[in-house]
Amino acid sequence: MNAMRPVTDDTIRIRSAMDDAGMVARADAYALAQEAGTPFHLSRWNLAVCAGCRQVPHLLIAERGGAVTGILPLTEVHSPLFGRALASTGFAVSGGILADDDASAQALADASVRLAESLSCPSVELRGGWLPPAWHRDDGSYLGFTRPIAADDDAELLAIPRKQRAEVRRALGNGMTVTSGRDAAERADHHAVYAASVRNLGTPVFPKALFAAVLERFGDDADILTVRSDGRPVASVLSLYHRGTVMPYWGGGTAEARALRANDLMYYALMGHARARGCTTFDFGRSKVGTGAAAFKRNWGFTGVPLSYAVHGDEPRTINPLDPKYQAKIALWKRLPLPVANLIGPWIARGLG
Repeated sequence: MNAMRPVTDDTIRIRSAMDDAGMVARADAYALAQEAGTPFHLSRWNLAVCAGCRQVPHLLIAERGGAVTGILPLTEVHSPLFGRALASTGFAVSGGILADDDASAQALADASVRLAESLSCPSVELRGGWLPPAWHRDDGSYLGFTRPIAADDDAELLAIPRKQRAEVRRALGNGMTVTSGRDAAERADHHAVYAASVRNLGTPVFPKALFAAVLERFGDDADILTVRSDGRPVASVLSLYHRGTVMPYWGGGTAEARALRANDLMYYALMGHARARGCTTFDFGRSKVGTGAAAFKRNWGFTGVPLSYAVHGDEPRTINPLDPKYQAKIALWKRLPLPVANLIGPWIARGLG
């Protein structure tokens, strides 16, 4: 986040502003003006995920002398399986406290705890941003992967380490085609591919309504890229675009994709697609330390940077699929028929937050 300014006036007012369109607009303008602002700080993200997953959005704003000095978007997540929490922000990899100074940031953190208590949420989860010193902090579970996009396709290939470059070249020779868009057909193909991908990994799929809401709220700042083999969608990703950065956010491939190297083509094609849109940075997202996903991103030449999160509360949620208590459930989920997984998966996933 930006360097903190010395505080000369300790009078900070905290406003709960999600129902005030004017204040929401001011908060969005503030987020867009900050170097550390992300798509997950914007109201459209919180509104989209809450509409798509039936959760409740909140927004805390810090003011001093009538000027906004910090914001904290929050998602009130409730699940019969995983409990309740306030998360900043829901279904996001970042989006925590954004503030001009420590006093404003701490005031927002304190206000979030009071809000959680009023909503009977046992915990508050902050993903990135300014983290309160007294909260339980986690600096070792997740890595973020970001690097510049090369100047052209040939340079991009050369920027990929040799072994992974060979996989991309194989993918390019497999006769697949790539499409991009936002229409109903692209959405249906994306959800079908993504649902198969996450079932095979042992996790429930998000509701179609979540992807639709994000695409509608983000407009031209979100789209879908799909790889097809003989006309069949085999890999697909829904990406966000924010200030010159592309963020492949929900992507995956079918069982057929591995032999075709369709995922390799998908990400390589997305780099070119994003470059054509004027992007200069590829944000490969976060992965858990020690996982195959993290190794895959390193194979592409990305260096993992630790992400810092924090939680307040004595009873935080446990939703990490690497937790040993979930291993039997994950193994069972992988064996579910896809129609069954798609039927009950969204009911589970919308409570993960």
